[in-house]
Amino acid sequence: MYAVIRAGGKQYRVAPGDVIRVEKQATGTDGRVDFSDILAVSGGEGQIGKPESEARVVGEVVEEGRSPKILVFHYKRKKQYKKLRGHRQSYTAVRITEIAFGGQSFKAPEVAKKQPKVKKAAAEHEADSEVKSAKGHAKHAKKKAAPKKAAKKSAAKKKK
Repeated sequence: MYAVIRAGGKQYRVAPGDVIRVEKQATGTDGRVDFSDILAVSGGEGQIGKPESEARVVGEVVEEGRSPKILVFHYKRKKQYKKLRGHRQSYTAVRITEIAFGGQSFKAPEVAKKQPKVKKAAAEHEADSEVKSAKGHAKHAKKKAAPKKAAKKSAAKKKK
């Protein structure tokens, strides 16, 4: 199941679960986006139809930001004319959650929440406590390597 939508003057082919970057969208308080301009909907393999008025595509906002800077440089040789301008386009990353049309509704699977990472200081503290407990046991104790001795100079070099 997929749909072709128009957002920000561009067309996108979307399926449930896809993440697309569209131009800045006005979102509601719940972070949902409804795409009203649907150009085509596919119900299955090879079936493409004109959407009816009841077709809808719903997404949730994943991220909002600005793309990397693009430098626009105007230059005319021999005329001492140079102009440098920069541009950063704002975008909204949207994850398509549902495509509904013709009495059918196709939903994306739920995304698992990420577990917060353990801070380095806490991880080191846990590792130190394990090492301290291991030092008491002879099996886990490691022997230090003997320091390397400097090589002796040969007698032939001294006679020169």
